[in-house]
Amino acid sequence: MRIDETLARYSDFAFMSAMAVYALATVLLIVQYASARAKQVAARELVPAGDPGLPGRIETPEAKPLAERLGNMAFAILPVSAVLHIGSIALRGFATYRFPLGNMYEFITMATAAAVVIGLIFLRDQRYRAIWAFLLIPVLILMFLAGTLLYADAAPVVPALRSFWLPIHVTIISIGSGVFLVSGVASLLYLFRMRQPAGEESTNIVGAIARHLPDARTLDQLAYKTTIIGFPLFGAGVILGAIWAEAAWGRFWGWDPKETCSFIAWVLYAAYLHARATSGWRDTKAAWINIAGFVAMLFNLFIINMVISGLHSYAGLT
Repeated sequence: MRIDETLARYSDFAFMSAMAVYALATVLLIVQYASARAKQVAARELVPAGDPGLPGRIETPEAKPLAERLGNMAFAILPVSAVLHIGSIALRGFATYRFPLGNMYEFITMATAAAVVIGLIFLRDQRYRAIWAFLLIPVLILMFLAGTLLYADAAPVVPALRSFWLPIHVTIISIGSGVFLVSGVASLLYLFRMRQPAGEESTNIVGAIARHLPDARTLDQLAYKTTIIGFPLFGAGVILGAIWAEAAWGRFWGWDPKETCSFIAWVLYAAYLHARATSGWRDTKAAWINIAGFVAMLFNLFIINMVISGLHSYAGLT
C-alpha cells in the first residue's frame, strides 16, 4: 500500500503546530489565572472625563487589564489549535489511505482532540475559564508523549487491524477516553476546590489557587455531565470490541489484559455514576471513584499496550 509522503509531512506539521498553539494558549491562561486576584480588585466603574459637576459630562470605561486581554487572546486561538489538531488526524488518514487509528500515536492524537472539542463545548461559559489551563496541561503532556516516544511514521496498519471494525470500535473508545479526560480533570479540581470553600481566605498556595476556580458544586456537575456522555460511549466501544473479537478470534471475550482492564475501568465509571446518586457518597468519595476510573484508563493505554503482552499487543509501538 502506497503512502503520500507530502500529506504525511503536512499531518506532522499540523500536529506540531497544534501543540505550539496549545502551549501558547496555556501560557496566556496561566498568566491570566495568576493575575485573577488582581482582576477582581481592579476598578471597572465608569470614570468621569470632565468636571463631575458639569451636566453632560462624558464617561469612559477603564481599559481592560493586560491579563484579561491575554486570556481573551488564549480563547481566540483555541479554536485555531483545535482545527490544526483535527486537521492532522484527517491528513494522516489521507496520507495512509486508511482510518488514522492504527497505533498509539494516532489514538492519543484522536483522544486529545476529543478532549479539546468537549472542552470547547462545555467550557464556553466565562465561569469555566480557569479550568482550561488545567485541561490543556495534560493534553500537552499526552501530545508530547505521542509525538516523541510513541510516534509512528505514516504506514499501513498490520493485517489484524485491516477491518471495517477499526474506525467504529477504536473511534468510539478514543472519543470516550477524551471525554473522560475532561471528567477526570474536573473531579481533581473539585477535590482541590474542596480544600478551600468559597468565601474563605487562606494564605497557602492551595487556597490561593483554589479560590479562583469555579465553586465545588459547578466542578462536580461538570465531572458528572461529561461522565454521562463518556460512559455509554466507552461501554458501546467495549461491546463493539467484543463483536470484533468474535469475528477475528472466534470468541467474544477471553479476559485478555486489555479487555480485563477496559472492563475494570467501565465498572469504576458505573460505580461513580451510582455513587453520585447515593446519599453519603455523592461528594468526595464519588470524585475519588471517578479519578480511579481515569487512572485505570491511563493504565490500560500505557501499561497494557507497552508492558503487558496480550492479543492487543499489536496496538502498541507499531
